[in-house]
Amino acid sequence: MPYSNSPEALIVGLAAAGLREAFAELVRRRQSWIRNLMRQCSGNTTLADDLAQEVFLQAWRKIRSLQHPGKFGAWLKRLAINVWLQHLRKNDALRNAREYDETELAHRIDTSVAMDLDGALATLSGPTRLCVVLSYHEGMTHREIADHTDLPIGTVKSHIRRGTQRLQQLLAAYAALPHSEELP
Repeated sequence: MPYSNSPEALIVGLAAAGLREAFAELVRRRQSWIRNLMRQCSGNTTLADDLAQEVFLQAWRKIRSLQHPGKFGAWLKRLAINVWLQHLRKNDALRNAREYDETELAHRIDTSVAMDLDGALATLSGPTRLCVVLSYHEGMTHREIADHTDLPIGTVKSHIRRGTQRLQQLLAAYAALPHSEELP
């Protein structure tokens, strides 16, 4: 059966029945999206690859628990968010450290160096970056983010507002460079 032309819900059902080839097709279809989500959250390509692999390992182990094959994408996104949150909890060496305020951060950034969105996102704390990525990159509502991360909706809104303001400040400084200084 050519899985590449089959509807995703059918492939999910086959994978849930234990067909490895069907699961491999799901990975093929969804790996770029999951890797990109993990890269946006972590700011690190190598870590993103490791986290994406963990997402798919968990998906393989848990796919039999998925009750609605048509909701595979949302289910997989929830797994990815949980993998990222688990990573933050295990590896947050700065858990009790304070965040830089915008003034301190602005002085630390050399505006003569080209800054891209990944670099700006990397300056945000883990929870703030996650909420910003889920809101802007994944198009999730505040309620969806709160439900997926188990954060109060007010906290989600606060993270998105603070993160957006910080990104606007950082990227505004970069965008304000005169065009004459652009590289040829």
